[in-house]
Amino acid sequence: MNDIEIAKTCVKKDIREVAQRLGLSEDQIEIYGKYKAKIKFNDVMSGKQGKLVLVTAINPTPYGEGKTTVSIGLVDAFNHNELNAIGVLREPSLGPVFGLKGGATGGGYSQVVPMEDINLHFTGDLHAITSCNNLISAAIDNHIYQGNELNINPDKICFKRCVDVNDRALRRISYDIKDGIIENNGFNITAASEVMSIFCLAKDYTELREKLGNIMVAEDAFGKPIYARDLKLEGSLVTLLKDAFNPNLVQTLENNPVIIHGGPFANIAHGCNSIVATNLGLKLADYVITEAGFGADLGAEKFMDVKCPIAGIKPDCLVLAVTTRALKHNGGCPKEEINEPSVDYLVAGLPNLEVHIENLRKFTSHIIVALNKFATDTPEEVETIKKYCSEKQIEFSICDTYEAGGVGAIALADKIKTMCELENDFKPLYDKDEPLIAKIEKVIKEIYHAGTINYSKEAVEKLEMINRLEENNLPICIAKTQYSISDDPKKLGYPKGFEVMVRDVELHTGAGFITVLLGQIVTMPGLPKRPNYEIIDIDENNEITGLF
Repeated sequence: MNDIEIAKTCVKKDIREVAQRLGLSEDQIEIYGKYKAKIKFNDVMSGKQGKLVLVTAINPTPYGEGKTTVSIGLVDAFNHNELNAIGVLREPSLGPVFGLKGGATGGGYSQVVPMEDINLHFTGDLHAITSCNNLISAAIDNHIYQGNELNINPDKICFKRCVDVNDRALRRISYDIKDGIIENNGFNITAASEVMSIFCLAKDYTELREKLGNIMVAEDAFGKPIYARDLKLEGSLVTLLKDAFNPNLVQTLENNPVIIHGGPFANIAHGCNSIVATNLGLKLADYVITEAGFGADLGAEKFMDVKCPIAGIKPDCLVLAVTTRALKHNGGCPKEEINEPSVDYLVAGLPNLEVHIENLRKFTSHIIVALNKFATDTPEEVETIKKYCSEKQIEFSICDTYEAGGVGAIALADKIKTMCELENDFKPLYDKDEPLIAKIEKVIKEIYHAGTINYSKEAVEKLEMINRLEENNLPICIAKTQYSISDDPKKLGYPKGFEVMVRDVELHTGAGFITVLLGQIVTMPGLPKRPNYEIIDIDENNEITGLF
C-alpha cells in the first residue's frame, strides 16, 4: 500500500480524546472537524518542562532521508514505552505538495493524520499568513497612491507579496501606482515570507503584534526606514493571524498527539515550526520530538543559531537521520542502481555523514545517528554504517518506523532517553553581537567548509545599510541550496575550500534576523518538469488520490 492508502486504514480517535490525554479540557481547544483542533495556548498552564529532541538529517537527495518519518515514529515509540511524548512539526506548503517533494506528514506506518487535510488547506494557517503579508503590500501601494505622506521611495520598497504555490513567473513583476511603475519587485512563496518567520518566532500575541509592526517595508527619499507600524497596520495584521496563531493538534497512526504549526522552508528561511508550538509541547509532555527542514547544514544550524537563542531553549539530544540510498547517491551511485547492494558506493558517500557529524559536534556532544531502514538495505550495508559511527565515537541506532511504526524506533527512543539525562552541553555557533561579517563567514566556513567568500556589489551595499541602521546585532539566516553543504547543488559528499558568492542580503527587522542569499537560490521556487499536480485527483467516491 502507498502512504495515503495506509493512512486511510487508520482508525482515528476523536481529537477530544487525544487532547484529553494531554490534560487539555474541551474549553482549551477549538474543534476543526472530528480529527483536528487548535489549542488555545494562552489557556495552558503547566509547571512541566519536557526534554527537547531535534531530528535532522544529512543533505537531502531525490530518495528521501525520512526526518518526519523518524520523528513521528519516535513519538509512537516513546508512548509505546508508556512515556509521555508529543511531536511538534512544521506545516506543509502547497508548493512542494503539487511540485516535486510531496507532502510532509511522514510515510508508511509512521504518519500523522488526517494526512490529506494536513497536506492541503489544513486549518487555514498558511492562507491567513498569505493574507496578512499581502495586506502589507496593498497598504504600501495605497499609501503612495493616496498622497505618500511618508515620502516612500517607490524604488526602495523592500517587502514582497507572497503566494503558497511554486510560480517562477512571479519572481519579478512590475506594476503601476500613482507615481509611476514599480519594477524589480516580486513574490516570495509564503513559506519564505517574513510574516511566516514572525509567526514562528513570536512567543505570544503581544510579541506577534510588535514584530509585525517592526517589519521594514521601504526607505523614504532620504534613506530613512519605513516600518509597517508607520502605516498603522499592526492591529489588522495581528487580527488576521489571531486564530492561526493557536497551534494545531492532530494524531499519529497510533493515535498519539502531534502539534503541527508554522512552516518556513529551511533553504530560504529558518526552517522550524513555531516557538509557541515548541513551548506548548514542552509544557504538555516529558519528551518533545521536533524537526528542522532539509539537512543539518540548513535547518539544524538555524534551529540552534536562530530559534534557540530567541526562544531561550536548548535541545537535549540531536538525531541525525541517514539512509543507505542517500549515502550511495552522495557516493556517485547511478539512479538505476540505487536500490542495488553496494558497499563501495556507500563508503564513497560516507563523507557526507562525516561533515554533518563534525558540524553538529560544534553545538553539542549529544548526537545519535539513526539509520532510517529500507527493505532493500543489506546486512553488510547496515554494518558498514554502524562500524563507521563506532569509529567516530557516535551513537548509532536502526530506525524501522516506515515498515513497523513505533515499535521500529524503540531502541532509538531508549538511547535518546539515556542521552537526555546527561548534562546539557549545547551552545550556539556564534554570539549575535559578533560583527556582522564575522557571523556570516563563521557559518559559511565552519558549517559549509568554504574557502573564499565573495560579495556582490548589491550585497555590499545592503551590508553597509544594515550597519548604518545599527541592525547588525541580529542572527544570520543563510539561504542556499539544500542538496549540498556548499552553494552548488552538484557538489555532493564533503566538498572543501570552494568559492562562495554572497549574492544578496535582506534585513528582516520584524522577524529579527538577516537573510544572506548564496549562489542561485531564489525565494520563489519553480515547478519541475513532472510536477505532482499531474497525479493528484479525486476518485468516484470523492476520495483524494495521488498525495504522498
